[in-house]
Amino acid sequence: MPTKADMYARALAGNASMSPPPLPMPPLAGNVPQRHPRLSELEFFGQNPGTAGMATADQNVTLNPFSQLSPEQRQAVALNEAARVYMQRENMRPNYDLTPAQTQAFGSYGPVQAQRETIAGRLLSGDPSAGQATAEQQAYVRALAGRMGVPARNY
Repeated sequence: MPTKADMYARALAGNASMSPPPLPMPPLAGNVPQRHPRLSELEFFGQNPGTAGMATADQNVTLNPFSQLSPEQRQAVALNEAARVYMQRENMRPNYDLTPAQTQAFGSYGPVQAQRETIAGRLLSGDPSAGQATAEQQAYVRALAGRMGVPARNY
């Protein structure tokens, strides 16, 4: 059986047709679609193994097939990215202040809105890198979880 690296090399060489087409994937929380990575995304993931997944321009979630994350960690990444798609699709954009620590940690993530959405997704998925959530952030993430059908927990 070919390894993931073998499949990646074949895909980049233009021989992806050697494998049957992948089966459709079930939607994530919030009815956010997920799909297998496209060729350009496979190339990106191959060059950026630390990127576990992404919310795509076509409002899907795709995960890095080369990632070494556990199944639980992959589920958290999928939820994080699904939250980003959901916030944009449903125009449920966070408008809370960031803590100084969050501003420092996420300052390179682009505009403040992108930082807010990154933090919201990470809080929702239980990623501690989001930092200490403010009461306003917790309230927003509870509302987001409710709208997406994600079980409530402490944020």
